Amino acid sequence: MKACYNKLLKMLIDREMTKTDLRQQAKISSSTLAKIGKQEMVSSDVLVKICNALQCDISDIVELVKDENEEYIAHFHPDKLKVVSLFSGAGGMDLGFIKAGFEIIWANDFFEDAVNSYRKNIGKHMIHGDITKISSCDIPDGADVVIGGFPCQGFSVANTRRSMEDKRNFLYKEMLRVIADKKPKFFVAENVKGLLSIEGGKVFEMIKSDFENLKDTDGNIIGYKVDARILNAAEYGVPQARERVVIIGNRIGVENPYPVATHYVEGVSKCSEKLLPAITTEQAISFLSDKKLTKNIVLVSKEEIDTHIKKTGLSDVEGFYSILGIDSNYNEIFIKNHIASENVADTFWGRKYEVNQHDICDYLRYWRGKAGWTTKRVDEHFGYAHTAGHWFRKDNNSGSIPKPEDWWELKKILGFDDKYDEAVTTLIEKEIQFEQSLRITNWDRPSDTITATSPEIHVNKMRRLSARECAILQTFPLEYEFTGSLNKMYTQIGNAVPVKLATKIAEGIYKAIEDDNQ
Repeated sequence: MKACYNKLLKMLIDREMTKTDLRQQAKISSSTLAKIGKQEMVSSDVLVKICNALQCDISDIVELVKDENEEYIAHFHPDKLKVVSLFSGAGGMDLGFIKAGFEIIWANDFFEDAVNSYRKNIGKHMIHGDITKISSCDIPDGADVVIGGFPCQGFSVANTRRSMEDKRNFLYKEMLRVIADKKPKFFVAENVKGLLSIEGGKVFEMIKSDFENLKDTDGNIIGYKVDARILNAAEYGVPQARERVVIIGNRIGVENPYPVATHYVEGVSKCSEKLLPAITTEQAISFLSDKKLTKNIVLVSKEEIDTHIKKTGLSDVEGFYSILGIDSNYNEIFIKNHIASENVADTFWGRKYEVNQHDICDYLRYWRGKAGWTTKRVDEHFGYAHTAGHWFRKDNNSGSIPKPEDWWELKKILGFDDKYDEAVTTLIEKEIQFEQSLRITNWDRPSDTITATSPEIHVNKMRRLSARECAILQTFPLEYEFTGSLNKMYTQIGNAVPVKLATKIAEGIYKAIEDDNQ
């Protein structure tokens, strides 16, 4: 589905208003107005602002129309259990249910970059649109399970002003609507653990009651048995201490099948008997520490992985392989999305010796010309978009000096002498005053929660965790390639349900339904 703002544009004409008038009265940005002009989706917040300015309803200014680019022919597998996915994002929970044997027959999200990533990696059954404007009639029947991580920003403990006044907290009612209309055997809803404490627990009790008292189209209570538990992903083989509320409901009269822990977290888990030690951040991602950040594909050999496993003392090798989405017969692995924010390096490190950028620029230009390399070729070699170009310019203070690892690579390809090697590559660590934004990631235990904003800083203090490293900590397989800008990738990854945790949840539900069908 796509947005159509023809009603809004006609209203402006009728009222003799310009788009600039609308922008100023509704207090929206020029970029948002441009999206409307191009018939692109905008947030619900923007629509509310426009409606307040024009004194109208949302239905008066926008409608959803079928997008020919989204048309697809559904070929459902007759023998597979079916899932409808709401608030799907990049599809972390969906991938987990697919791995457990389910088939996703319909998915939806409003976040365009996540939708693009989902379609690229999972399937064209993903519909881009606002769920509040999608009729249940447009969602396929026959789902055995409805899943969804309804938006958590309004619920999160990170939002100290959270309350039921935040309209995002009511989006779970769209999930209620779909469950009531489709009557799946099971549903799964995931959210932040802060959901349990809003207004002293009253909000969660209200949500639980809403699920339990859902009525069908005839007004009869469907009768879902509803439970909620806080699950720590690290106890299920995820290298991340991510705690989330998982709400499970079923109408087939069985106990809701929460997964049994497979790993113990030191100092957290109550019991370690017969459990594997939790996978640490180092064990999960340190094999990428020395790999150059690049938009290109990074190759990692089997020998490198074997060395990594031995060096980190990883005992759950099978679990590590499953996180990466590989089997033991691989020869090499291909790493995508190994890009990261590097704006923290200067905070932690400085050059020991004073270096004149103009001198370095002239020096590199000379050797580049001597070697016969163009700036574009250097950029392509490094996998950068424009970074290398700044090494060879000194106008308007836009020039820069290569990082030590880039300097050594330049030396290989350009063949320059040792004149500036020590001055450029000798760094010293600065003394800094700690603040939350400069938090260093755990290394010897599972990662802290991967968030939808800037991730923690790598232990080398040269950069933040790369998008791929965050994806591994969220147990997305290596073959999954995220789309969009770096910040959009971070958001998609941080908002997701860890694939491996979703798989564990899905396996129990799959067995419960199969047993009931026999």
